[in-house]
Amino acid sequence: MTRKIVVAFDGSEAGRRAVDHAAAQATQGPARLIVAHVLEWSPYSFLTPEELEERHKRREEELERAREAVVAPVLTDLAARGIEAESEIRYGHVAETLVEIATERQADGIVVGRTGATGITARLFGSVMLTLAQIAPVPLTIVP
Repeated sequence: MTRKIVVAFDGSEAGRRAVDHAAAQATQGPARLIVAHVLEWSPYSFLTPEELEERHKRREEELERAREAVVAPVLTDLAARGIEAESEIRYGHVAETLVEIATERQADGIVVGRTGATGITARLFGSVMLTLAQIAPVPLTIVP
């Protein structure tokens, strides 16, 4: 039975380490990687219909840019290494969206790269890893 692993990739070095770790796991047994890229998006309910239309257009452009510039090169690299992978690109809160993807895809695990966020921002707002550790429905691997 092929395992499914959701690996968070945001284009950063930490994201690359997460992909490499998940790829190594995939070579140890049959596994399919789901490269997940989450774009944060806050809904503004006070915009005019014209502003909402323009915002939707920008949203579509951002999704296409993420698909082509961020995720496609990773999928190409994984395919060249003989690793089965696909992508999932969505808008939302990063941790919650990764959990949604893992649940919908019936994943066996989630892999994320540690970004090293410290200081007051991390203490006040938390971090993706901390939130995932609390809400992940499957084992979570945090790659240093």
